[in-house]
Formats: sequence, structure tokens, C-alpha cells
Amino acid sequence: MLSQKGRYALHALLVLAAQKNGEPMMIADIAEKARVPRKFLEQILLELRKRGILRSQRGRQGGYMLGRSAKEISFADIIRVTDGPLALSPCVSVTAYQRCEDCEDEATCAIRKALLAARDATAAVLETQTLAGASSTPRRTRRGA
Repeated sequence: MLSQKGRYALHALLVLAAQKNGEPMMIADIAEKARVPRKFLEQILLELRKRGILRSQRGRQGGYMLGRSAKEISFADIIRVTDGPLALSPCVSVTAYQRCEDCEDEATCAIRKALLAARDATAAVLETQTLAGASSTPRRTRRGA
């Protein structure tokens, strides 16, 4: 299940992807537009910056901006930073593979086969969904907003 941290990261990055000319945005502005608590967002943005998804610029005109093109940042990239591997079990993870202690034979394990199919289907969707594609889709507004 996607964590609240992952949701906040996606919302914030979609705001940055929609920013004209890739200009830096202050944390307060990102938090307001993404409807994310600023205190929590600061930690998330720092983590994303360390992984190269974001860049930061100091100074009066400073703030955060995407570290690479919105077309090159997938939902999978973001979720892996905030929530870890997409796989449900380490034995099917691409980024954090680890053999299960109780597994007698990975090649014939029915559980592994099912989890591998789930990981592949999840990755197929999340790897192809980019910030550019998602930010170009009109957002629905909440009722009463």
C-alpha cells in the first residue's frame, strides 16, 4: 500500500512538474499547492534531492525544482525513494533482491511466481506513468473548493 509519505511526494512533484520553465519553488508554495503539511514535506524533498529527483537552489530566488525532465521521472522512481521496492517480497525485488529463508526452490515456488507477476504488473504501470504525463492530465477539483 502506498504510504502517506509516498502520496505527499507524488503530489509535491506534480506541482513542480507543472511549474513553468522549471523555475524553483519555495517549500511553502509547494506545500500550499500540493495540500501537504510543510514540516513533513521538508523531509520528503530532502530525501528526493539526495536521490537526484530534485535539485535545490539557495538564495532569494531559490527553492526546489525537478532534477531532470518530468518525462524522465516515473511514479516508480518516486515510490522507490519514499516507500522502498515495489515488490511484495524480497525474492522478487529488482532493487532489493534477497532469497527467502524458508524457500526450498525459487524456480518452482508457487508463491514467488504469483508475487513476481504482481511485481511485474505493478512496475509496468508505475514505470510508464511519468510526472509529465500525469501533470498534463487536468486535475479534478474537490466539491465545494
